[in-house]
Amino acid sequence: MISEKLKKGYLLIAEPSIIGDLSFNRSVILLADHNEDGSVGFIMNKPLKYSINDLIPEINANFKIFNGGPVEQDNLYFIHNIPDLIPNSIEISNGIYWGGDFESTKDLINKGKIKKENIRFFLGYTGWEEQQLEKEMETNSWIITKNNYENKIIGKPTTHFWKEQIIELGGEYLIWSNAPENPYLN
Repeated sequence: MISEKLKKGYLLIAEPSIIGDLSFNRSVILLADHNEDGSVGFIMNKPLKYSINDLIPEINANFKIFNGGPVEQDNLYFIHNIPDLIPNSIEISNGIYWGGDFESTKDLINKGKIKKENIRFFLGYTGWEEQQLEKEMETNSWIITKNNYENKIIGKPTTHFWKEQIIELGGEYLIWSNAPENPYLN
């Protein structure tokens, strides 16, 4: 059953057929939570033109901000791999944590104790209501795969992330690895 495969910490890879949806076309989403009430994830490969310093001037760092998804894009979220430094974080899986004490986080970034490979910031998130993600899985909108990067996914370069995932899937997906993002430009 599909919902058995849906687990927090897994990756959702957008099917090549998702075209014209700016948020989800060629997206790779880290599933941060999945339960009977719904699901939450963060798009890992859609950097914005902002850095954390642009949004919060008292943070003296230029960590990129990512488009986490279309829900609550006026809110800042973060995942990290340093729970020993950031109190009150919630474990997703594989040494990846969500949120935590933001005042401590700001202070640690300014002191140089948090590096960009330790933390990733998002504006917004991707959310699904109860059974919504399961229905999207049944209509082949997403491919679910284990996160083989574990907590190193936080520092993973994103430029070709979707393409790399499609190549790893192989088979019928290989043809899509070199297709243009907009097939009308082919």
